Amino acid sequence: MYKNLTVAAVLGMIAVVLGAFGAHALKSKLTPEALESFETAVRYQFFHVLLLLFVNMYKEFTNKEKNRISYFIIAGILLFSGSIYLIYLLKVPAKSIWFITPLGGVLLIVGWALLAYNFVKRAVKN
Repeated sequence: MYKNLTVAAVLGMIAVVLGAFGAHALKSKLTPEALESFETAVRYQFFHVLLLLFVNMYKEFTNKEKNRISYFIIAGILLFSGSIYLIYLLKVPAKSIWFITPLGGVLLIVGWALLAYNFVKRAVKN
């Protein structure tokens, strides 16, 4: 649990740094569409960092459940947001990593689905 919380804190810090970097340093270097994509990556990272914090602080989940959900969310953040950062910060051609962003999105969806499953499982039990 604390490992997941630490990762969430680091990912949150990175989101703040990249959000500020995007708002200031990239504003004049990227097209409005590219900047919007970059901001989407930062926004999704922030949302999912909050999800990680919630999941790992929720006392009803077992550590196994917390870890399973967290691994999907962390992998999703790294692939979804990370691939967008690679495209705009390191100029990696989108054509060469086109499959990574949607794969990250699928992992985020699986994380949310596991969250829903765990809540439904508890609702049925009660």
